Amino acid sequence: MAITQANILDEFMRAGRLQQAGRLAEAAALWREITTAAPQSPEAHANFAAVLVERGDLQTAEAEIRQALALQPDAAWARYQLGRVLHQARRFEAAAAAYQSVLARDPQDAKARLALGHLHLTLGDLARGWPLFEARCELADQHAAPLPWPNAWRGEPLAGKRLLIWPEQGFGDQIQFARFAPVLQAMGAEVTLAAPPELAALFAGLGVRVIRQTRVPPPMADYDHWTLLLSIPGRLGTTLESLPQPPYLAAPADRRERWAGYVLPGTVGLAWRGRPSHPNDAHRSLPSPEPLLRGLEAAGARVIDLTYPLGDFADLAAVVEQLELVVSVDTALAHLAGALGKRSFVLLPWLRTDWRWLEGRADSPWHPSLRLFRQPRHGDWETVIGEVCAAYAAEFGIESRRAGR
Repeated sequence: MAITQANILDEFMRAGRLQQAGRLAEAAALWREITTAAPQSPEAHANFAAVLVERGDLQTAEAEIRQALALQPDAAWARYQLGRVLHQARRFEAAAAAYQSVLARDPQDAKARLALGHLHLTLGDLARGWPLFEARCELADQHAAPLPWPNAWRGEPLAGKRLLIWPEQGFGDQIQFARFAPVLQAMGAEVTLAAPPELAALFAGLGVRVIRQTRVPPPMADYDHWTLLLSIPGRLGTTLESLPQPPYLAAPADRRERWAGYVLPGTVGLAWRGRPSHPNDAHRSLPSPEPLLRGLEAAGARVIDLTYPLGDFADLAAVVEQLELVVSVDTALAHLAGALGKRSFVLLPWLRTDWRWLEGRADSPWHPSLRLFRQPRHGDWETVIGEVCAAYAAEFGIESRRAGR
């Protein structure tokens, strides 16, 4: 059906529904028709650009969002979206300029501040990144709501103070940043770390008091200060060179006993997908485990699939400790392996690579036991899988064993 002025609003809505449902090819085709029928609509060009980004067509996406800007030059939302397109294309200097043009008009724009913070963190400039990273607390989709209390810790001396660390974001984030709880305790604080039930038993080994996270925080009268977990390194002025190093977690003794002998020696643990509800799961997860499984097994690996729940994270840690190697996409298992000091190969997407893996590195200052394998282009898992299997064969595989390495 041809798009006319009479039905264009309905077509806008239909394209949005296709986009929300993940039917990106259909959504892109419809947005293209809409922009042809309504070339003076900046919103149509911007929506088309958003779909194109998800499909990895950043060149066309940039052209569309620049068209939106040409139609509405003062639109902060279009400047922000241009920054996002350039950011994904790894044109960091141009992306930073786009974000800064938004902030020049509105210094309090939380989305632009957070995006610029992620950019600096990606480039390893933590000093500039941490203050901007605090903008996440102002955005509902970041799952980092501050507690409704005074006395947030801003970096003051902690000797003799009672400090509550409140969790935020996902399991992987909490595992990655749990390393800072013992640091604060060593500064003289009486530290209480709140943790979701899935992490509480694992975090009990950090040497700080651990309580289970509840919907209603404990009484503020019990504490002198509180902080969100991911705010700690910024308050400490943490740099890549001063990161507390793993291992800082270990499986509890009772879980080691429970899972003793669960895997045979020389086993590789595999996580080929993350939580499906994660906003980046379409990019970070493998479409199928079969190519990776076949490649690892051909190189001599004995593989166990750890993609699906296996008790809580203390249980999972007890199994991971027995493995020869972990192979994982960007999910909580990769951070768990790193926190345990376990050798791990991590497969990273080209599009929407998370800031914590930095840019252009095969190693991780956060987790030195991890080796990173990056897609060379959008959607190219085949190259990554080939590199992972070759690395396994060289370091752990049949020929390596025969050579006595």
